Amino acid sequence: MKNNNTSNHFTAEQGILPMFPSEILNVDDPVLMYDRFMEEIDLKKYLRYIPTRGAGRPRYNPVNMLKTIIYGFAEEGYCSFRKLEDNCRVNIRYMYLMNYEAPSYRTFCHFVKGFLKYSLKDIFYSITKELCGKLNVDLQHIYIDGSKFEANANKYSWVWKKSAEKSRYKLFAKITSLFELLNDDLKYDHMSVNINTEYAPDYLRLVLDKLKEIWQIDETAFVHGSGHRKSDHQRKYEQLKAYTSKLEEYVEKIQICGTSRNSYSKTDTDATFMRIKSDYMGNDQLLPAYNVQIGVADEFIAVIDVNQYRSDMDCFVPLMEEFHEVYGAYPKYPVADAGYGSFNNYIYCEQHGMEKYMKFPMYKKETKDKKYHTNPFRPINFRVDENGTIRCPNDRAFKFIYRHLVRGNLYGRQEEVFECEDCQGCPLAEQCKKTPKNKRISLSRERNNMYQEVQDNLESIHGALLRMNRSIQAEGTFGIMKHDRWYKRIVRKGIDSVKAELYLVALGYNLRKYITKIMRIRIAA
Repeated sequence: MKNNNTSNHFTAEQGILPMFPSEILNVDDPVLMYDRFMEEIDLKKYLRYIPTRGAGRPRYNPVNMLKTIIYGFAEEGYCSFRKLEDNCRVNIRYMYLMNYEAPSYRTFCHFVKGFLKYSLKDIFYSITKELCGKLNVDLQHIYIDGSKFEANANKYSWVWKKSAEKSRYKLFAKITSLFELLNDDLKYDHMSVNINTEYAPDYLRLVLDKLKEIWQIDETAFVHGSGHRKSDHQRKYEQLKAYTSKLEEYVEKIQICGTSRNSYSKTDTDATFMRIKSDYMGNDQLLPAYNVQIGVADEFIAVIDVNQYRSDMDCFVPLMEEFHEVYGAYPKYPVADAGYGSFNNYIYCEQHGMEKYMKFPMYKKETKDKKYHTNPFRPINFRVDENGTIRCPNDRAFKFIYRHLVRGNLYGRQEEVFECEDCQGCPLAEQCKKTPKNKRISLSRERNNMYQEVQDNLESIHGALLRMNRSIQAEGTFGIMKHDRWYKRIVRKGIDSVKAELYLVALGYNLRKYITKIMRIRIAA
């Protein structure tokens, strides 16, 4: 009997049904939920500057590319464009979003760098507002935290502003000595060079042009190398030219640092050297980094900002201004840790109708360390008698000396300095002071009253709940980004590109959180 083996003869490459990826995916697949959500947002208005047709082949659909890029960041935390290209070829979800098209990683890179870089901020906040509206997110309570992300820059490429300033002043002295020698030569021509304490590169270039004209210098005729003796004019001209080049270098370094930074990296001039908690170098070394600030509302990143400041204290006002620009109002309860508590920030909160729920720097010691809080030698614990005179634990009076402005304060806060009338023979002197002079204390009643108000807010039931939520939501968000999703280092260079990258990462985080919440609600229902 003849066997029928025709059923085994087939080719693996032949077409099969269904032909559409949407029919292969489950109805409750996350990518379908994501696509339906994104279709409700008018993404075309952010892509209107993209030409519809170039000189070559037709462009990929920009809306599909945008949705694919954002979905890649939602799935991976940070998604490289090479992996995005590979997913578009082998992953059915990405095939569905790109409609079976597979752009190369260069195409994705050009799309983000050329068209999306400056519109990603608007895209992020537009989608975030839509998320907040759908889930009724409470934007009155904002939990703030900051974290330093290492920049994509060489570790040993630092430039220090103070070092450049010090070297510049040393160079000024050398230029002055050279000008004195030049004046000795130019006095026969009845000319002289003005000698100052400081010099500008433009002035040195002007002097070079005048010397070239007076001495009739031809740089092509200069001699170099062994066996040649330079003329006096060539030696002085080349020396002044080298000083000019060096001074331009120092001026450029100081200008790049600006007024708010003391350092930058040569390989990414927008990165500042900071101390990072995860010291993998093991030598407490400063590393080039960016200070990333987020404001979290109901587990969603409502606002994000990238700063070059090393301290979180200076980042609070820019973050709140960003929030106000996007949402048209300030949050009622901004909650932050002790890195943000300063007199400047508290006054800023008062001026803009925000409650003060940010810890001050000594909050933990003030509330937890009973010995420190009740220390009788702290100036704030000194007794004030019925006449308003401050008295130490030995009941000796303090007299007012002077009042001075606090450095760095933007609102004119002052401190009053008092001095003890006589510390001689005091049995408590060893515990009270460290110098043989009469004890001096500085008091700021404005600051102390404000600190007491903040402490009362934070020690209330509402304040305790806000502090607990801040540690869960704000710090938890960075924990997920860094440790769960392995985004620990900036990939791009330049603060504009870094901001664009952070907007994509934060957008991916929010969308993943949204999809997870919706799926849990459906399962519970």
